[in-house]
Amino acid sequence: MAEETKSGGNAGLAFIVGALVVIVAVLAFMMFSGGFTQKKTVDVDISASAPKLPDAPKVPEAPKAPG
Repeated sequence: MAEETKSGGNAGLAFIVGALVVIVAVLAFMMFSGGFTQKKTVDVDISASAPKLPDAPKVPEAPKAPG
């Protein structure tokens, strides 16, 4: 009796695995590079004025040197 071997039965499985690898690669590209979305720019303009501090007390005049 001659044995019959069938080959090529895994071709469909190889096609499915290849498609999954391509899908994972595309998703990884989109996640790590930002994909095809537009970059959003945010312009924040903050202006704050410093509070006015009270004037320092006046320093008394230095004593005159003897002589």
